[in-house]
Amino acid sequence: MPTGLGRVAIVTGTAHGIGAAIAAALAADGVTVHGVDKDTVDVTDSAAVNAFVENVGPVDILVNNAGGVCGQVHHPIDEITDESWRAVVDANLTSTFNCIRAVAPVMRQRGWGRIVNISSGAGRSVSLTGIQAYASAKAGQIGFTRQMAHELGRFGITVNCIAPGFVLSNPTTQKQWESYGDEGQAKLVEGIAVRRLGKSEDIANGVRFFVSDDSSWVTGQTLSIDGGHALF
Repeated sequence: MPTGLGRVAIVTGTAHGIGAAIAAALAADGVTVHGVDKDTVDVTDSAAVNAFVENVGPVDILVNNAGGVCGQVHHPIDEITDESWRAVVDANLTSTFNCIRAVAPVMRQRGWGRIVNISSGAGRSVSLTGIQAYASAKAGQIGFTRQMAHELGRFGITVNCIAPGFVLSNPTTQKQWESYGDEGQAKLVEGIAVRRLGKSEDIANGVRFFVSDDSSWVTGQTLSIDGGHALF
């Protein structure tokens, strides 16, 4: 896989877990990485995103990893408030829109770009925690990936997506894992073809492929990195 020397990347959601692993992997490949977490830039705020991107300068690689369930748990659909719905959709889908819109003009001018959106298995199936907005927003990321690939491909920009399976990557997923108990944990692992949970590095390896020259004829795709969970 070619080196990333000279490339500049923005990776969102780098406070821990998957985002941190992606940032570390790209940096190890020689990419200059500008990490973003909620304490540095509110990626749901388009003005904040635009200011950050302008300050960074020309960007070659964008990885939209920020998102999550925003501390929410399942409630019946008729109990979902407007605010709770918007919070999750904004964190996962609107943030992706804001960041792509901000970097696209310079990528077009330079005739090269790599964009990777981190969705979820919930976007291809259902949310294990039953959070309606999360499954919907992650499915929206997949659709947005296809649309942006169609729009931007003629300018040398590829746009792809990764749908991770269950990865113990942050306090939220750790709490979710613990809530299953021994029986539930065993059942989850049994539903994964390779019989193990994912690691953040597994997702980072997929990103490394999508941003490399090896994937220059791959765009608009969603890759499930889930140990074969999607087979069941």
